[in-house]
Amino acid sequence: MSIYSRILLALDLSDESEQLALKTAEMAKAFAAELSLIHVVEPLSFAYGGDVPMDLSAIQEQLDEHARTRLDQYAEKIGYPVARKLIVTGHTETEIHRAAEEHEIDLVILGSHGRHGLALLLGSTANGVLHGAKCDVLAIRVKEAD
Repeated sequence: MSIYSRILLALDLSDESEQLALKTAEMAKAFAAELSLIHVVEPLSFAYGGDVPMDLSAIQEQLDEHARTRLDQYAEKIGYPVARKLIVTGHTETEIHRAAEEHEIDLVILGSHGRHGLALLLGSTANGVLHGAKCDVLAIRVKEAD
């Protein structure tokens, strides 16, 4: 039995996501773990305080479809079977916690940009996931694209 049998990789679909996906696939191979990918799409209403006088559902659907395409690309590139590709809408930390519990995840992996100063004081997605998770969380430092 391996230490980690189910790994959830949270991707933000940034330029650095590919290096994170490749590192995670290597870890999943080492543990012979089931690998799932998740991307959380924050609702557009969050960005506008929920007070938008227009229907944003078509734009939200486009964001979801873009995320689905990108997760498919990452799953293809990593050369390791992906058990599930989750695209969920909501608050990032909450949805990662929910998916981790629902799928009995042992380890959540996400990227960290290693910011300092004000960004560190204000917190980050990695910090939010870490403090609410019921399983281990690994933040992998990603190198910003040049």
